[in-house]
Amino acid sequence: MMALKLGVPSKGRLMDKTFDWFAGHGLTLRRTGAEREYAGAVDGIAGVELVLLSASEIPRELAAGRIHLGVTGSDLVRETLPDWQGAVAELAPMGFGHADLIIAVPKAWVDVETLDDLDAVAAAFRACHGFRLRIATKYHRLVRDYLRAHGVADYQLVDSQGATEGTIKNLTAEAIADITSTGETLAANHLKILRDAPVHRSQATLFAARGADWQRAGSAGAALFARLGLPEATISGITSPIA
Repeated sequence: MMALKLGVPSKGRLMDKTFDWFAGHGLTLRRTGAEREYAGAVDGIAGVELVLLSASEIPRELAAGRIHLGVTGSDLVRETLPDWQGAVAELAPMGFGHADLIIAVPKAWVDVETLDDLDAVAAAFRACHGFRLRIATKYHRLVRDYLRAHGVADYQLVDSQGATEGTIKNLTAEAIADITSTGETLAANHLKILRDAPVHRSQATLFAARGADWQRAGSAGAALFARLGLPEATISGITSPIA
């Protein structure tokens, strides 16, 4: 029999909030070594091993079946895993880590308030400059799917792994798509969010790996799900293929 592996964020507010969430269900998650050792334990239930990872690593570890359960942002799962519903099951939104993935443009673009406006500007931009309007983001899959669904075509995505709001000032992009929770950084950089619905509303979520070895984890899964108030059939639902 093997331990059921639970992956949680290894540091910061997301880790603290995750620990608090499980504590609210009678389970104590704790570090067992120095802060940089990324070792932990779960008290209150037998057969569960705590694995501390960066939030961005957790989707891939779930998809590979190396952990059974993982807590990470729903945006990271959808962006990282092409067939995310086939790789993981979404068990429980956890009520923290809220952020919206939005598209923002310069405030000076007074006539651009919606995606339809952006589409018109993008076409005019290409005709004028000879290349497509650039949108800086690290969420390529989510943004591309969203813009395709809304009929926006004359654009190109440019990669930005940090300080995305500054790309417009630095003349490396004309618009951005990024995560925001308060909008303060956008305002400070003279950007405005388009009025349409966000690309994605993200929050910390408990996911289960469909490809993990649930049988060898024994009764730990059923006991853990019972403690979390999840239905008895949760494990069979995780391992059933998506139609």
